[in-house]
Amino acid sequence: MEIQEAIKVIRALANGTDPETGETLKGDSVCRAANSVKALNRALGALTSQEAREHEKPEKAGSYWKHAEDQQVCEELRKGMDFKEIAKIHNRSVVSIVARLIKLGKIVSEKSGALFPDKVA
Repeated sequence: MEIQEAIKVIRALANGTDPETGETLKGDSVCRAANSVKALNRALGALTSQEAREHEKPEKAGSYWKHAEDQQVCEELRKGMDFKEIAKIHNRSVVSIVARLIKLGKIVSEKSGALFPDKVA
C-alpha cells in the first residue's frame, strides 16, 4: 500500500467514516473511541511527515555512484567547492556526498564525526 492510500484510509477512520463506503461509523466502533482517534491522528501525522520527507529527497538519493560522478565530486572538492553546492549539482544529500568522499579516501573522519577537509587527498 502506498503512503497516499494509507493516509486516505487513516484520515477517514480518524474522521469517523468508513474508508471504503464513506458512511459514518457506528458510535460503538472502536475507531470512534477517544484513544483510537488520538492514535489514528498520531499515525496520520507520522505518515504525512514521511510523505513530505520523500518528496524532499534529492532525485538521485539511493542510486549507485558511477565512476565519472566520483571523479567529478573529487574534482569539485579539489576546487574548494562547498559540500552543499556539490550535493546540489549531483542531486544528492550533503550526507551522501560526505560519505562518498570518505569512502574514496578524499576526506578523513574521526570517530567523533569531525571532518578534516584540510586533509584532502
